[in-house]
Amino acid sequence: MPGAGTDKTKRWIEEPGPIVVLVEPQMGENIGAAARAMANFGLGRLRLVKPVQSWPNEKARVMAAGADRVIEGAVVFATLQEAIGDCTFVLAATARNHDQAKPVIGAETAAAQAAPRVAADENVAIVFGRERNGLENHEVALADAILTLPVNPAFASLNLAQAVVIVGYEWFKQRTGAKLPFEMPQRSPPAAKQQINAFFSDLERELDKVEFFRPAEKRGTMSVNLRNIFQRIAPTRQDVRTLHGVVTALTQGRKGPARGGVLDGAGAEKLRELIAEHGAARAPSERMPLRGLSRLLRRNPTDAERTLWQALVNDRRFAGLGFKRQVPIGAYMADFVSFPLKFVIDLLPAKDSADAAANRAEKRAYLEQRGYRVEEVRAEDAEGNLATTLNRLAAAIG
Repeated sequence: MPGAGTDKTKRWIEEPGPIVVLVEPQMGENIGAAARAMANFGLGRLRLVKPVQSWPNEKARVMAAGADRVIEGAVVFATLQEAIGDCTFVLAATARNHDQAKPVIGAETAAAQAAPRVAADENVAIVFGRERNGLENHEVALADAILTLPVNPAFASLNLAQAVVIVGYEWFKQRTGAKLPFEMPQRSPPAAKQQINAFFSDLERELDKVEFFRPAEKRGTMSVNLRNIFQRIAPTRQDVRTLHGVVTALTQGRKGPARGGVLDGAGAEKLRELIAEHGAARAPSERMPLRGLSRLLRRNPTDAERTLWQALVNDRRFAGLGFKRQVPIGAYMADFVSFPLKFVIDLLPAKDSADAAANRAEKRAYLEQRGYRVEEVRAEDAEGNLATTLNRLAAAIG
């Protein structure tokens, strides 16, 4: 698994780069920290000149924190001359003025000068001195140029790994064109005005229920101000779906409208059979108003209906789409409907009489004539093959 920034599943960059030479490093920990800095920026070749502690060094491996390739590939030399013997361009990294007639350049310029030489298969070396006193004059004399950094002159000495990481950063920036490894994801396109307007209509309707727009004469101004808030944030499609879900959760409770009932699953199925046979899946107006029927059905979900509803609420693909249960559309009851999407899920019972099936077809035709898409789900699929059912619904919604 990737850590804070280390991902072993990704390709290790092994493209040619400058050689890092550490002259008489005193501590294995500093060598390991320098190796880690090299690995951060794609530098793989490490040469050591007379390390003070024995080599290989376990403390260096621990401090490298996974940069084992750099540690294992390190080569030890007896002298600096031997370490840079096959190099055509050598930079001496130092914070002190050695009063030598050599070009003095920064890390960015050093990377720019090294790049074409490395591309031409030349060996370029960057030499770093001892932790305590850096490079000696005769060692700097072996270099083609002096590499230094703009630091506080009263406190110019850097930790060895810090110096390596700055130089490595400038090299990697030169090689990659300073391209960042990732950027903000664009997972959802901008919301269309129709979707925003549908959300705002739902929001206003719910705010009216709690008498938010008071006093009445300021309703127009308050509505415009609210709408401008959402226009300024330029919401994406997913943003609007999420906001729909927030409004639904606030108005219907944490678990939505299907929080329980007075009938068991079998009783709820029988209730639906009676309603379907009585009035073509429409509200029996002579017995109760349509709103009363929708509340009755919401309080008494069938087992399949409860299962599917919980899945729609908890699955991220559907949670913000504004689905509601047992809501009247005209003279018909919809098992599940998303008004923003104009999408209806019709739950088919295990047993369906001829009259009920004909009534269901009539309801479907009514909805489709008004621009709704209707997707049928069998009760046994909702209970026994839920994952496949959800995938099919997600594909249908698109």
